Amino acid sequence: MQLSPGYREWAPPAPLRDAVACVWSQVVGTEPAGGRDVWVLPDACSDLIWHQGLGAVVAGPDTSAWHAPLAPGTVLVGVRFRPGAGGPALRVPLVEVRNQRVLVADLVRPLRAALPGDLPVEAALARLVDAAARLVDDGPPDGAVLAAARLLADPALRLPALTDRLGISERHLRRRFHDTVGYGPKTLQRVLRLRTFVRRAAEGDSDLAGLAAAAGYADQAHLTRECRDLTGVTPSVLAGRGSTSWPPG
Repeated sequence: MQLSPGYREWAPPAPLRDAVACVWSQVVGTEPAGGRDVWVLPDACSDLIWHQGLGAVVAGPDTSAWHAPLAPGTVLVGVRFRPGAGGPALRVPLVEVRNQRVLVADLVRPLRAALPGDLPVEAALARLVDAAARLVDDGPPDGAVLAAARLLADPALRLPALTDRLGISERHLRRRFHDTVGYGPKTLQRVLRLRTFVRRAAEGDSDLAGLAAAAGYADQAHLTRECRDLTGVTPSVLAGRGSTSWPPG
């Protein structure tokens, strides 16, 4: 399989769509000056990633942006688990791998032999999707957390209303979030709100006050504080770079 340089996403097979957001690839050109310093934004997900020449890693959920230097010729393919699905599938409380990249052999030992770094890319992609299907079959998503993640896409929703709608205590829900998402409901809501801002800004809107309101921030000052806290940059910088950011983790 010849993957073109850049970042691409594909819809997962239909049986995986409750648990998997997408299958993706990141390819860097082979020319000597082709290396990239990719900016990775929090996206509330966790990933199973195969790195050509190195093997497989698990990318835990991020709570802040980070830079990933990629050498010329780098080829990555990945499966991105939705909030609520990664922890059960990978058999690890995601809070333990938050903001980390961990060798798959340290978490899911059987996958070490299945996803060596010397596979052809086509075989690696097929095995990665097959591995995700088996992991999800053995560890299905937490249905209550999946439902909570959908509800938290509404930035106006408050935690008491969320727990009332789900019929789960706040303490119990937070524990399940830490296991299956990697952090609590409030942090998930903040990350989802940030992603909404980045997505709308990438569509070309430059009115920060309007973008802040559309994404659910109280005002532009609230947007500025959140952008600095989650990404380390201002909204205007984020709006300029967000559309080219590579989003795993």
